[in-house]
Amino acid sequence: MDDISHMARHTFATMSLSKGVPMESVSKMLGHTNIKTTQIYARITNKKIEHDMEQLADKLGKFNTAMGV
Repeated sequence: MDDISHMARHTFATMSLSKGVPMESVSKMLGHTNIKTTQIYARITNKKIEHDMEQLADKLGKFNTAMGV
């Protein structure tokens, strides 16, 4: 595989994950039979981590409210 194709696959995987596409779907889109291969291509950005943490905090807040905590 040439360098441009390799870089494009990294970019596609990383951008897809950052937009909320599940790793399993990205794996299939790239034609991988093993999700570990996809994990090599995809990079989790700090922005994605921050977004996921905010979503988790929101869900936990709603859960605590529902439980009366």
